Amino acid sequence: MYYNVKAAPGIKVPREDKPTTYIDDTAPVSIAPSTYYRRRIADGDLILLGRADTTPVTAANVEQPTPANAEDDGDKE
Repeated sequence: MYYNVKAAPGIKVPREDKPTTYIDDTAPVSIAPSTYYRRRIADGDLILLGRADTTPVTAANVEQPTPANAEDDGDKE
């Protein structure tokens, strides 16, 4: 099971498997729920976005808002 996370605004969190690579606040990343990541979530350095499906999240497969769905004010007539 994997979870999607992003770093808190302005924070760069080292990846557990590659300490020279960072999770930042620009794109979600899929992580395994290890003790290291749970501690970073509890400390507020990582923001838990939810449970990931079987495909790890990368910047290439994150759905970006389109003008049609970016500003939905909820008015349905």
